Amino acid sequence: MTELADRPRATMRVRQPGETVVRVGPVSGRVRWRQLAVPLVAAIVVVLLGAVGLGRGDFPIGVGDVLRTLAGLGEQSQEFIVLELRAPRIVVGALVGIAFGLAGALFQTFARNPLASPDILGITQGASVGAVAAIVLGGTSGAAGLLGGLGVPLAAMLGALAFGALLFVLAWRRGVDGYRLVLVGIALWAVAAALTDWLLTRAEVFDAAAAYVWITGSLNARTWDQAVPLALALAVLVPLALAASRALGVLQFGDDTARGLGVRLSLAQAAVVLVAVALTASAVAAAGPISYVALVVPQIAVRLTGGSRPPLVASGLLGAALVVGADLLTRTVLPEALPVGILTALVGAPYLLWLLVRGRRRSTL
Repeated sequence: MTELADRPRATMRVRQPGETVVRVGPVSGRVRWRQLAVPLVAAIVVVLLGAVGLGRGDFPIGVGDVLRTLAGLGEQSQEFIVLELRAPRIVVGALVGIAFGLAGALFQTFARNPLASPDILGITQGASVGAVAAIVLGGTSGAAGLLGGLGVPLAAMLGALAFGALLFVLAWRRGVDGYRLVLVGIALWAVAAALTDWLLTRAEVFDAAAAYVWITGSLNARTWDQAVPLALALAVLVPLALAASRALGVLQFGDDTARGLGVRLSLAQAAVVLVAVALTASAVAAAGPISYVALVVPQIAVRLTGGSRPPLVASGLLGAALVVGADLLTRTVLPEALPVGILTALVGAPYLLWLLVRGRRRSTL
């Protein structure tokens, strides 16, 4: 009995299935291998999909030629195809998937609701309002043209930030309740959709066609001009999102519990929403509102890892795998190249219906 009492308390805890206690000197901790394995496998899948995407397309290039091109030893034509046409598209797709996956995980954990995603909360639709306004009202010779190609992405980012601010302000009642956040978001989505439709009715034929392509979400013709700013934005926002994970772990137990544990509720909620909105705005500005990635991916991640809330790192990497894989399918498998947003919508829309049906069944029990 005395030996048992003298042991460190950490060694007396009951291990959960799939957990291992790791000790390094006086420091010990628990490792859940599924939470490590899922992000690792997702990262490997993203790399493999990117490697396949560099060689596949209208002009197939062998693996050896791709490697030589990446090393700077390829032919000039292959360098142009790999480094200027395909690599930026893949990089933008991966970064956009990371941003959407992280934003969805932040919103769903914060609201404690699997429906809470930028698509449902009206943020991506708000970005569409800004982008369509820039295309329709600015045109090729107006505001969008004067900004040297930055008009549409900048307008999309401003639209997403504006609707994100409206969402937070309208949902605030001595704190932000997850149920109220979703209701306000759905209302904002309807308003933004109506504004987008009204702008499209005022557009010329060519401007309307360009706007429809953009609001569908596409990686077509993406260059390093979109990849570099998005990478810089994520270099700032991803650490902020990971830093907010501790506050999220407390917020999911409710406002009263968070206050009791010393969390500054208003500041923590505002920080989480701001980071999630900024991630969404950055992704939409780079590739348009690619639908349902932020809705589906966090729920896939939480089921694969077996945790109690969507894991941030796994959600981001699975989002990258989904976007890059969907874009690869549209370019190489389907008979006609489609915007990647159409394929992700085909995956996400049935999942949304399943969520609604499941919620209705639970409410009737």
